[in-house]
Amino acid sequence: MRHHDLGKMVGPVVLFGGPYSNLQATRAVLEVAQARGAVPICTGDVVAYCGRPQETIAAIRDAGCAVVAGNCELQLARGALDCGCGFEDGSACDLLSVAWYAYASARVQEADRAWMADMPDILSFEHGGRRYAVLHGALSDVARFLWSTSPASEFETEWDLVEQAIGPVTCIVAGHSGIPFVRHLSRGDWINAGVVGMPPHDGTARTRYAVLEDGQVSLHALDYDVDAAVADMQAAGLIHGYDKALKTGYWPSEDVLPSELRVSSRASG
Repeated sequence: MRHHDLGKMVGPVVLFGGPYSNLQATRAVLEVAQARGAVPICTGDVVAYCGRPQETIAAIRDAGCAVVAGNCELQLARGALDCGCGFEDGSACDLLSVAWYAYASARVQEADRAWMADMPDILSFEHGGRRYAVLHGALSDVARFLWSTSPASEFETEWDLVEQAIGPVTCIVAGHSGIPFVRHLSRGDWINAGVVGMPPHDGTARTRYAVLEDGQVSLHALDYDVDAAVADMQAAGLIHGYDKALKTGYWPSEDVLPSELRVSSRASG
């Protein structure tokens, strides 16, 4: 388990996850951070569904953005044959991942695989009198899905593991699941900053990020050039559903989601 302490942060911090090879969204969130005079921190999965993996890596690296290792970074660094996303075998998400992962893996350069291999599993920093830990999915499993509706006991178990690894923390920042939320727990806040590379299955094309400022966390919608991102995917032949999701705001399958967060369940209810 690799831990990197970023030290004490002064001023705003922009937290985001899942650039997902979406170059336009990545540039947009980095521009937000620059305009705010904020430090950008990424919860991982720089490379995934969209059409510009190498350029997205370059944008993140050029910005000096701190990144915690996501499952995609770990798999690409190892030269693995799949994304290690934690999808159930044979599910729609699992089957759809084959095309985008193969496309991305063929384009990530060895120097960038080495960069990914050196990423920490967990980051920490102090901000506004609080100590934060940043990880991808969970410490027990980088690809663990924790949702706003997950039992409190699941968050508490992961909190124990984090504190055993790096000492007491006031807040935990994570990603992976793709839908942002802030869960208030007995020991502090669990903050899922959302992802910038894909909308949060809510019927809008805008994606999400979080901002820490003045001791508070807030979730924000990100506008970016969606048409250009879709064009990049189509030019790459990545036309298996996620290209449409960028515009419709709905993922090509809900099978990864708990029933309470599925649009179909809400509609039938």
